[in-house]
Amino acid sequence: MSSNRRDFLRNTLLGAGLVATGFAGQAASLDLGTNAGRKGKSAKQQFNMCGYAAPKLDKVRIGFVGLGMRGPGAVDRMSFIEGVEIVALCDQYEDRVEKMQQLLQKKGLPRAKSYAGSKDAWKTMCENPDIDLIYITTPWAVHTPMAVYAMEHGKHAAVEVPAAKTIDECWQLVETSERTRKHCMMLENCCYDFFELLTLNMARQGFFGEIIHGEGAYIHDLRDLNFSKKGYAEMWRLKENFRNGNLYPTHGLGPICQIMDINRGDQMEYLTSMSTADFHMRVMADQLAAEDSFYSEFAGKQYRGNMNTTLVRTYKGRTIMIQHDVTSPRPYSRIHLLSGTKGMASKWPSPARIATGHGWVSDDEMKKLEEQYTPEIVKKIGEMAKQVGGHGGMDFMMDWRLIDCLRNGLPLDQDVYDAAIWSAIAPLSEKSVATRSNSVDIPDFTQGSWKMNKPVELTLKGGGTTGVKGKKQGSGVQLEVQ
Repeated sequence: MSSNRRDFLRNTLLGAGLVATGFAGQAASLDLGTNAGRKGKSAKQQFNMCGYAAPKLDKVRIGFVGLGMRGPGAVDRMSFIEGVEIVALCDQYEDRVEKMQQLLQKKGLPRAKSYAGSKDAWKTMCENPDIDLIYITTPWAVHTPMAVYAMEHGKHAAVEVPAAKTIDECWQLVETSERTRKHCMMLENCCYDFFELLTLNMARQGFFGEIIHGEGAYIHDLRDLNFSKKGYAEMWRLKENFRNGNLYPTHGLGPICQIMDINRGDQMEYLTSMSTADFHMRVMADQLAAEDSFYSEFAGKQYRGNMNTTLVRTYKGRTIMIQHDVTSPRPYSRIHLLSGTKGMASKWPSPARIATGHGWVSDDEMKKLEEQYTPEIVKKIGEMAKQVGGHGGMDFMMDWRLIDCLRNGLPLDQDVYDAAIWSAIAPLSEKSVATRSNSVDIPDFTQGSWKMNKPVELTLKGGGTTGVKGKKQGSGVQLEVQ
């Protein structure tokens, strides 16, 4: 069958499916092509940011934007890392900025420049020439605009997950990073959790053989937090749940992608996605609205299904399962399962385990594997990371690694292509769900360079020189629950 005929049949059947399922209004915006979202732009890569080492920074001057749930913890953690200057703090709410100023004062650090009182204050901060890195911990909808603006004004961007909400935004991040040659790192902290780093190193050294299949998830009952008036400002995260798909894929997906060398030897080709019905969100919204008029705008609405399951196939024939459920009464899990030709690993349900056959290895064997395969970064900074905290230490390990790479002129573990393709799963899964789980092509944000890009480097060669200052004291900082 010719490619033109295949495209014609696919688009014709897709349109019919949209009408039949009541999603005809989405048909016009549904672009399933490999370069979806480029809007006619050239498909040629401007510059390959994978493996790119930006000029060294003796000191990394940071401006933080978003001091609600995640921002305060980031400011606190960065205060322990040598070579960091916290030079700017930004939030639309002035009291949040002042609270962080008081934190700096308690630590004996100088006050940072304040940017507050306006939803656009962050633009003025990004225009400040005395900042090297903009650290973004704001609601999802402004992640891409802020990261793009930061790079356009000569700053590296570190942005909380997801880095983008649409495919077009993913391309904006890629094209801006390539053009400006500024890093855009999505702050996927789960790539720096201890078992994830252990299994990544084991995979690098061939313990699991050829990787066949991986599973990741974000299973976390967040109903009370999402509906809380004291949770997310302007109830923004609850409103995100009007979308139906795998809305928060990167915590489970990121570590699996690194193990499979996605963007660096293999690439995700297409996905299919399916959601259950909603058994909790609308019921809870209606119950709350009956008692409190504040929730009236959320009553009677159609929310995403409880569980979304998304399946991905790569060009090398591997598969990945990603699940998302933040409303069912279940124990927390990111699954983190990988299966290879010689063995497998599984983190949840606890305890984390390794197998090379029908049974799990013994506790003694597990200890030996940990001793043999614990990577350098954990040996270097792991214990301090646990003391400083941030989800058991993985947040601090992520921040320390980012700063060490910037100070030593090293490529980042997570580049803009990772930010784009991991974030892209959410909008692509929405499209698949809306079309009765039809498969959807996944854009190649590397424009083919994945075939020669090098895998993530776990050694500290050329780096590992950044120290840690002080000891962890009670800061009173509250981190966002993940």
